[in-house]
Amino acid sequence: MPTAPEFQRTAAVIRNTNETKIRVAINLDGTGIQKLNTGVPFLDHMLDQIARHGLIDLDIHCDGDLHIDAHHTVEDVGITLGQAFAQAIGDKKGVRRYGHAYVPLDEALSRVVIDCSGRPGLEFRVVFTRAMIGAFDVDLVHEFFQGFVNHALVSLHIDNLFGDNAHHQCETVFKAFGRALRMAAERDPRSAGTIPSTKGSL
Repeated sequence: MPTAPEFQRTAAVIRNTNETKIRVAINLDGTGIQKLNTGVPFLDHMLDQIARHGLIDLDIHCDGDLHIDAHHTVEDVGITLGQAFAQAIGDKKGVRRYGHAYVPLDEALSRVVIDCSGRPGLEFRVVFTRAMIGAFDVDLVHEFFQGFVNHALVSLHIDNLFGDNAHHQCETVFKAFGRALRMAAERDPRSAGTIPSTKGSL
C-alpha cells in the first residue's frame, strides 16, 4: 500500500504596523518557487536567492512607508520571514539543526553558518566596498538579518571573506544564507522523530 506524502512544513504570517503591512507564506519543503513584491527591487532580488538556493517556496508582499526610506520595509520583512520560519520548522524534531555554506561569485566569497538553536544571535562581518547598491542602502542588510534571527530564534554567523564589488558581496551572502538554511532545516533520516540536542528541546 503506498504511503502518504510526507507532511510539508508551511506557515503563513501577517504582520501589520503603522510602518508596514506584510504577509509571508513559506514552504520549507518546496522547490524554490517565489512570488515577491516588497516594493524594494533589490530586496526582492536577494529574497529570490534565498528561495532558489534554499529550495524554499516564498510568497512575500509588503506595503511599506517607502516615501520615508526602505529601512522599515527591509527590517520588517526580515522579522516576518523569521516568524514564518519559526512556525514552519515547528519543534525541530528530525532536522539537521546546523547548516553552512560557502558561496563565490566572481571575486567575492561569503560563508554563512546557522544553528537552529532556539536562541537568537547574529555575528555579521561584512564590510561593503560602497554604501549603496543602486538605490539600496547596504546598512539594511544587517537590519534584515537581525530581524530574522530575533524572530526565527537562530544563531547566524555571516562572513564576507573576499569581495570588491558590493553587489557580488551581498549576493554571495544571501545565496550562502539560502543554502545554509536549507541544510539546517532538512530532515535527517538518521534522527527522525528526535530533537537534535542533548537537552531534549530547542
